[in-house]
Amino acid sequence: MKTIKRSIGSVALAATFMLTVSCKDASKTEATTTSEPTTENTVASQESVTTSDKQDAKAEVILKDYFNLKDALVGDDGEKAKEFGATLTNSLKAFEVSNYSADEQSELKDIIEDATEHAEHIAESDIKHQREHFKTLSKDITDMVAITGTKMTLYEQFCPMYDRGSAWLSTKEEIRNPYHGSAMLKCGSVQRTIN
Repeated sequence: MKTIKRSIGSVALAATFMLTVSCKDASKTEATTTSEPTTENTVASQESVTTSDKQDAKAEVILKDYFNLKDALVGDDGEKAKEFGATLTNSLKAFEVSNYSADEQSELKDIIEDATEHAEHIAESDIKHQREHFKTLSKDITDMVAITGTKMTLYEQFCPMYDRGSAWLSTKEEIRNPYHGSAMLKCGSVQRTIN
């Protein structure tokens, strides 16, 4: 039994070491991640996000504001992130769900309510706390896109080093990590392409 525990401990230590080394230096090549992240907050890669006939201009505005917020976090700019958090809050509150089915409306209302709460916190917090809320906000925005669709090609990206693994959306395939900013700018990998 002790041998099994040591073996499991050795494998876990080796995996942790490999991930740490792979994401430690931003000038190195992009880190690789396991094919299936194990956090419950990560959107499962099997989920399908497709373009819907129900395109909503307000959903596209929400995405634009989300990407501005992400870019502020990538640039380690907490003040700009506060501004974009407030802008995103307003965009989320202006979103209209009436064009969707009853089930979609119910789901979208829950998503928008949760995303609004996180955007409000980002608008009032320091950068460390902003990044904590950005993790859940990113999941909410990904869930919203699964229903609303988008005209853009998006990349769901994943960093194994932030809070046991965290995902975010980007319009570019190149990794620019909003959770670590300049400290680990290129840490992560593309999990999937949306659209």
